Amino acid sequence: MKTKASKNVSRTPEAESALKELFVDELKDIYWAEKHLATALPKMIKGATSEDLKNTISTHLEETKGQITRLESVFESIGEKAAAKKCLAMEGLLKEATELLEDTDKGTEVRDVAIISAAQKVEHYEIASYGTLRTLAGTLGFSEAQSLLDETLAEEKNADSLLTQVAENYVNQAAAAEVE
Repeated sequence: MKTKASKNVSRTPEAESALKELFVDELKDIYWAEKHLATALPKMIKGATSEDLKNTISTHLEETKGQITRLESVFESIGEKAAAKKCLAMEGLLKEATELLEDTDKGTEVRDVAIISAAQKVEHYEIASYGTLRTLAGTLGFSEAQSLLDETLAEEKNADSLLTQVAENYVNQAAAAEVE
């Protein structure tokens, strides 16, 4: 018995064209997001107190640079030129990260908690974006793009997990013990 979700749906060329257009538009969005994240992460590293947090974000900065290159390969694999379109979501998340840095005292674990919070919001946005893009790539038959996007999705999930570990292993408790 087939459910509505598992029905075989024949795609019209028009529908496939509209879906590809959406896919490309979303790629442009995340491409902009990653490029801007690469400029914001050094500020988070500089603002962090915990060496574990600095190292975690530094590692993810290098991954982010690789993800930008990987996105360029995704564009190429589907016959499109890599181009960025302003990502309002990432712009807002990075603005919030800046405000959190400004609103917390330098050299405190509370600031590290704020940085982790901001970074995880970014990671969750990226996880949602890459998950959607990977699925759309599969739907459109872009197997190379799907594989590349899946690789990035795994890195984003890992970065989120590492941030949680830093928070739970040390930073949250240290922040709770700080005296104002």
